[in-house]
Amino acid sequence: MRIDKLTSKLQSALADAQSMALVKEHNLIDSAHLMLALIDQKGGSVRPLLSQTGFNVTELHRRLTKAVDDLPQVPDNEGEISVSPDLAIILNQADKVALQKGDSFISSETISVSYTHLTLPTNRE
Repeated sequence: MRIDKLTSKLQSALADAQSMALVKEHNLIDSAHLMLALIDQKGGSVRPLLSQTGFNVTELHRRLTKAVDDLPQVPDNEGEISVSPDLAIILNQADKVALQKGDSFISSETISVSYTHLTLPTNRE
């Protein structure tokens, strides 16, 4: 998947997820990093979308924060970081959905829907 196929909001969230992973000394950007970045994004659409579809966003945020905090730390990794296998699956699934819908870009909303369908089927209120 090409980065230029991501909307600017999604590119920004991915950069925030990378920064979060680096600060926490993780060597992988996990799907939890990206979802936290999307939920916390100022002016983003993911938090309202999840709320409107019945997700308890506060609980989801708590679980994602715990998931990120529980990831293994790799001190002194010299800033080397890559995408985790689970995030790669979600990005590829979102790319596939966007192509099926005829969208030229992959949006934050498409990522969040792919994430929730693949990883959180029981997180609704």
